[in-house]
Amino acid sequence: MPLLLHYPLDPFSRRMRLALAEYGIAFELGEERPWAPTAALIACNPAATVPVYVEDGGAAVSGIEAMTEYLEETRSERLKLIPGSAAQRAEVRRLAGWFDTKFYAEVSEPVITEKIIRRFMPRETGGGAPDMTRVRYGISRLRDHLDYIGTLADHRSWLAGEDLSIADLAAAAHLSVIDYLGDIPWTEYPVVKAWYQRIKSRPSFRPLLADHVRGMSPPPHYTDLDF
Repeated sequence: MPLLLHYPLDPFSRRMRLALAEYGIAFELGEERPWAPTAALIACNPAATVPVYVEDGGAAVSGIEAMTEYLEETRSERLKLIPGSAAQRAEVRRLAGWFDTKFYAEVSEPVITEKIIRRFMPRETGGGAPDMTRVRYGISRLRDHLDYIGTLADHRSWLAGEDLSIADLAAAAHLSVIDYLGDIPWTEYPVVKAWYQRIKSRPSFRPLLADHVRGMSPPPHYTDLDF
C-alpha cells in the first residue's frame, strides 16, 4: 500500500490526503515533524519537507505540484482533479498556485509557524512563545483571501469552474488548519462558509476532522458539518 509521509496540521499534507481520498487510493500515513525531519524523510526527499508520496515499490514523489501532476497522470481513472479544457486546467493550476504561494506566504506560514511549530521546537532552535506580530499580520491578510474566495464561490459552482478540482482541495486544506486554530470569522463570510461546508461534508474530509495534535484541541465547531 502506498505511504504518505505527512504532518497532520501541514496544509500541503492535508491537500494530498484529500486528493488521494478523492482519487479512491487506499494509503497509509507516516507522521513526520517538519521541524525535526527523520533520516527516512530525508532519504525520500532531500529537501526534508512533507508531504512525500511513496509508491509500493519504494519510488518517492515530493514537491506539492509534482505530486499533484503525478497523481493526475497515474491515478485519475475515476476522477479528474485538473479537469476541463486547456484554459480550464490553466485556471485550476493558477488557483492552486495562489494557495500554494500567496496564501501560504501571507497566512498559513506565519500563523502555523508561530502558533504550532514554535510550540514544539526546542528553544535553542527557535522554539518558544509565538511572535504575535506575525500572527496578527497573517490573520489580517486572511480577510483579503476570504473576500477573494467568496467572489469565486459566488460566481462559480466550484472555485475554478463547474467541477471540483485541486484548487478547491488546496483552498480547503489551508483553511482547515487555520480553522483548527479557531481563527476564521465564518459568520462574516457566509458564501465562503457555504462552499467550505460542501467540502467539509465530503467523505475525503472526514479523516482530517479526526486529527488531533497533542496539547492543541480544535474549537467545538471544527468537527461540526453544520457549524
